[in-house]
Amino acid sequence: MDSANGYYIARAAALFGAAFAIAIGTLGPSIGMGLIAKKGCEMIGKYPESANKVRMTLLLSISFVEACAVYALLIGFLLIFFGK
Repeated sequence: MDSANGYYIARAAALFGAAFAIAIGTLGPSIGMGLIAKKGCEMIGKYPESANKVRMTLLLSISFVEACAVYALLIGFLLIFFGK
């Protein structure tokens, strides 16, 4: 195997790793955000007088969960642009 083939194999592995990191890294947060939104809607439906407090807690929780997906996206971009 010459060095050109080795480069292309390493590049393909980096791109595959980026796709895998983004796919797996966003699976958990998307399920988590769905469950958080479900419970938030249930709480607002059950206690409409506390809708503002529930909404703020809901948005804060979703932003923390979204951070995991952003980290997966960042790792994917690093593998795409710097994986050799």
